[in-house]
Amino acid sequence: MRLPKVERGDSPGSRLLFGLIRLLSGHRAPDVIRTMKYRPTFLGGPMAELTQAVMRGPSAWSVGERELMAAFVSSLNRCRF
Repeated sequence: MRLPKVERGDSPGSRLLFGLIRLLSGHRAPDVIRTMKYRPTFLGGPMAELTQAVMRGPSAWSVGERELMAAFVSSLNRCRF
């Protein structure tokens, strides 16, 4: 079950973004994008900060290695990310 506001977008900007994603990709916007746009101050901002810290912060792994590992794990989970 999805909240209608999350599905269609809560703001005109979100609706435009979701429409562009559908137009350009032929698919609906991923749920993670819809969720982050629905509550940007509650989830979107903090999630983006965490992702940037994990993927771009100091590490023994290069950014490319981290991206490759994320893509591999996502494929194992049958996730498009």
